Amino acid sequence: MTKQERATRTRDALLLAAAQEFQRHGYDRAKLSAISSEAGVSSGALHFHFENKAALAEALRAEASHALRRAARLAHRRRTSALQTLVDLSHALADVLRRSIVVRAGFLLSCEGANGTDLNLRQEWQVCVQQLLAEAADEHLLVQGVHQQQLTGVLVASTIGFEVLSRSNPEWLSCFTVTGFWEVLLPNLAAPETLTHLDPAGTDTAHQASNAAVRTGFVPAPAGPAAP
Repeated sequence: MTKQERATRTRDALLLAAAQEFQRHGYDRAKLSAISSEAGVSSGALHFHFENKAALAEALRAEASHALRRAARLAHRRRTSALQTLVDLSHALADVLRRSIVVRAGFLLSCEGANGTDLNLRQEWQVCVQQLLAEAADEHLLVQGVHQQQLTGVLVASTIGFEVLSRSNPEWLSCFTVTGFWEVLLPNLAAPETLTHLDPAGTDTAHQASNAAVRTGFVPAPAGPAAP
C-alpha cells in the first residue's frame, strides 16, 4: 500500500468514525478523542488530516454534497421527463441517505448549519424540486390548475420528513415507502396522458444514480486500524 493509499484510508476511517460520533451525540457533544479511537488512529493522525471538529464536520458536509449532486447529475443526464426525473431523484436521495452514514451525517450537519456554513442541502433539494416542477409545467405534464409553489412545499416537506423519521426507523427511506408516496401523489399532479408513462418505483436511472454516489467512497468501511 502506498503512502497516498494509507492517507486516504485513514481519512475515510476518520470520516466514518466522525459520522457515527456526530449521529450518536450531536455536533456539540461529539469528542475528537472518541473519533480517533473509533477510527483506530492516534490523536496526532486525526489532527494531521483535520485541524479540529469543525473541519471534520465541513468534510462530512462536502462528502454528502458531492454524493447527492453526483446522483442528481446522473439522473438529469438520463432523464425521460421532468416528472420521472423528480421521482428518480427522490428515490436516489433516499437510497443514498439510507445506505451511507457519512452522507446521512453530512446531510444533517448541512441542514443544521453548524459553524455558520452556507451549504444547506435541504434548500438545494427545494430548488431542485421547484426547477423540475417548472419544467414539468412547460412540458404540459401537470394537471391543469395545480399550484406549483404549494406542490413544492408538499414534496419537500414529505421527502425531508422521511429523512427525519428514518433516524429512528430506516424503513422510512426504503424504496417501498418512497414508491408508496408517489403512488398516492402522482395521480393528483400528473396529467392523465402522462401518468401511464411514469414509474412511481423509479427507473433504472434512480438505482444507477444512487449506486454511483455510493461507489465513489461515501460508505468508507476500512477493515482494522488505519495508518496515518
